[in-house]
Amino acid sequence: MTDASDLADRVQAGDLRLYELEDRADADAAAAARRELLERETGADTDALGSFAFDAAQASETAIENLAGGAQVPLGVAGPLAVSGGAADGEYYLPLATTEGALVASVNRGCSAITAAGGANARVTKVGMTRAPVFRVADVTEGAAVAEWVGDHFEDLKAAAEATTSHGELTDVTPYVVGDSVFLRFVYDTKDAMGMNMATIATEAASDVVEAETPAELVALSGNLCTDKKPAAINAVEGRGRTVTADVTIPRDVVEERFDTTPEAIEEANTRKNLVGSAKAGSLGFNAHAANVVAAVFLATGQDAAQVVEGSNAITTVEAREDALYASVNLASLEVGTVGGGTKLPTQREALDVLGVRGGGDPAGANADALAEVIAAGALAGELSLLAALASRHLSSAHAELGR
Repeated sequence: MTDASDLADRVQAGDLRLYELEDRADADAAAAARRELLERETGADTDALGSFAFDAAQASETAIENLAGGAQVPLGVAGPLAVSGGAADGEYYLPLATTEGALVASVNRGCSAITAAGGANARVTKVGMTRAPVFRVADVTEGAAVAEWVGDHFEDLKAAAEATTSHGELTDVTPYVVGDSVFLRFVYDTKDAMGMNMATIATEAASDVVEAETPAELVALSGNLCTDKKPAAINAVEGRGRTVTADVTIPRDVVEERFDTTPEAIEEANTRKNLVGSAKAGSLGFNAHAANVVAAVFLATGQDAAQVVEGSNAITTVEAREDALYASVNLASLEVGTVGGGTKLPTQREALDVLGVRGGGDPAGANADALAEVIAAGALAGELSLLAALASRHLSSAHAELGR
């Protein structure tokens, strides 16, 4: 076996590059060499980085390049959370990976209130992972002709795209003409995969057809009208990944007992903070902190962490009723999967097992739908708890009590 110190020596000497180490040694030795190099170059202690449970070779093949170790994030659990969804049905424990003190305690309080009220309803109302290439045309007249051709030849594009995948289905292509640029927003049902790579590969094949049959020339396979990992109104309106809503009606006595406040106070806090405040700020998210739950579940279950940007694209509504509090949260563009990518790593697999959604669902897509519904219900729990803390003026005291 090649010695890690020798590998680090060769990198420092310029004989090897960081990405070539797996060609000279196994994945564990390559990672150890990178840690030793970091220690030499920076003076940092990397012992903790070298303590990880996943298989280095598998991670290097499926999840990361230039592997040096593992980053550990504390994982807590909230629940049980009762959910009645189109795919999710039962009581769930939410695995939440975070370094934000008081978050799990807050979500846990919301779960308690929702479950005491009989549970949250949740439904995925739209599914569609997108990729939007941009093409060059001579002028707007030619752009309009390309757009018309796309509308007339959807089946040709569908055949080309679906030839690259055994699971994905092309469901729509919408053209947008902007001067001498034509954007085509491809939409796919990617089943239980988050599907970004699937959509990219399929769209490349379909774009070849567009170039062969029209005057359009591909400039970039992603033209930012998708829109991936950036705040975008198109995702708020059209959705991306899964559009999912959760709601609950909580009896007044449960609100007063669990939250130490009233439905009216929570409604006012939501209206003035989440609706008016967000509108004044020009926010795309009209919610308290939905991204907190999305991020924590994403880290725990192996989702693409950068897509928390789209996951924060949520609207929270609250209404005080005579004997109850009604609350909902709508996540317009939640991008999740239960197969592929980071879901293959061991702690992430275990977290998905805790939720009972690991792997492909029956029917296909059911597990990813269930994960989306549980996340939405968890986000609702977090919204209710934070709004109640604000309404009762307990937010700062809760953090002080927990020493955060």
